[in-house]
Amino acid sequence: MLRIYNTLSRRKEEFRPLAPKQVKIYVCGITPYDSCHLGHARCYVFFDVVRRYLEYKGYKVVYIQNITDIDDKIINRAKEMGEDPSSIASRYTTEYLMYMDLLNIKRASFYPKVTEHIEKIIKVISELINKNYAYRIDGDVYFDVERFSDYGKLSGRGKEARIAGARVEVDPRKRNPADFAIWKEAKEGEPSWESPWGRGRPGWHIECSVISMEYLGDSFDIHGGGVDLIFPHHENEIALSESYTGEKFARYWIHNGFVTINQEKMSKSLGNVFLLKELLDMYSPEIVRFFLLRTHYRSPIDFTLEKLEQAKVGLERFYNVFDNINWELREERMEGSSEEFPPEIAQIYRRFEEAMDDDFNTALALASLYELVPWVNNIISKKDKNFEDKELLRATKGAFYELGSVLGLFGQIKIALKEQGEQEEINRLIKEREEARACKDWTRSDIIRNELKKRGVILEDTPRGTKWRLQR
Repeated sequence: MLRIYNTLSRRKEEFRPLAPKQVKIYVCGITPYDSCHLGHARCYVFFDVVRRYLEYKGYKVVYIQNITDIDDKIINRAKEMGEDPSSIASRYTTEYLMYMDLLNIKRASFYPKVTEHIEKIIKVISELINKNYAYRIDGDVYFDVERFSDYGKLSGRGKEARIAGARVEVDPRKRNPADFAIWKEAKEGEPSWESPWGRGRPGWHIECSVISMEYLGDSFDIHGGGVDLIFPHHENEIALSESYTGEKFARYWIHNGFVTINQEKMSKSLGNVFLLKELLDMYSPEIVRFFLLRTHYRSPIDFTLEKLEQAKVGLERFYNVFDNINWELREERMEGSSEEFPPEIAQIYRRFEEAMDDDFNTALALASLYELVPWVNNIISKKDKNFEDKELLRATKGAFYELGSVLGLFGQIKIALKEQGEQEEINRLIKEREEARACKDWTRSDIIRNELKKRGVILEDTPRGTKWRLQR
């Protein structure tokens, strides 16, 4: 039974989707005005795992992630760079998707853009005005937070705290200090659209309300994002959507914790942001993903290069086991897990699922997989292996692959060098090297080893022959 910590209720709740075999998820996407950083990776890697685990449990998942392609930040960056705002948004959106692909994050079902939904946004704003939830001041439209009696239910903030913590525009014309803009009057030289209130563009919060309802309906299952979005963004989304529809908006609210750098919150204002393109120049995307999943999503992650190095060592420990299994089963092709598992493997499945069912505890799920490592090594260390041992290794390989896929890890388990047209050549060179070693031609042996190393193939000489693996 899956239990999720719901920010709205501040407790873990049994997950019961609106439809029996379908889950609808909305996660706030990026504002593409700059390169993405480790904080983006933390959020989207985690929600990718949420999606993967729900699919593993048999649900059909509809996953929506918006793109805020018009915003003050984009406009300001465009002015700095002397470019059109749409060009800035397009370039950084393309870059974002490239890095998400590298991190093995599955593409969302849709990536709707704000500029593609202006007509619908205007319609919703007009209805909010008609219902007296919003009011017009010249070319601007504001939402009246006092009209929504449940305002503050997600964040738990009282009135004074709401005013102090909100990103509120300095505008003395507003009825209440915490009221927020849902339509902004056009400024000279900025992108704008025609509306009943004159030319302008949407405010920040209205876009997510409209887009999520457009793709997922008035009510849906899961809404997610970083903890920094709880207030004011998600609080405002609830107010807008429920005022418009009269229905409960999202049933489960999930928020991931901050990334800190040396115990200090990562932020551009502090100048301590790690861009993904910098990290991925130093470490593989899988190491970064593995590092992020070693901490429970609601806890802050304190990032240092030393901790990333530790994650590299931890991931390498798994791959060393995979290499050993592949050596023992070198005649076997990678296949999915079998219908029936040995008791030891079945127990790992149970522990893995118990961890994930407990609010997506990826750290504990990884710990369960680590339990397989010494068990596998004991089998491999046996001198004379029988058919049952091979079956155990085959089942273990399938388990690593299937459960690793839930976390988006261990994709290299099934790398097939023959797809690169190299397997026969590698085997030929290894055989030639073994013949050179038998003749004590160490010079030729070293030349072959170095040649294979250049191709990314690492050799390991054992009493039973030469093993090889791909360099990672």
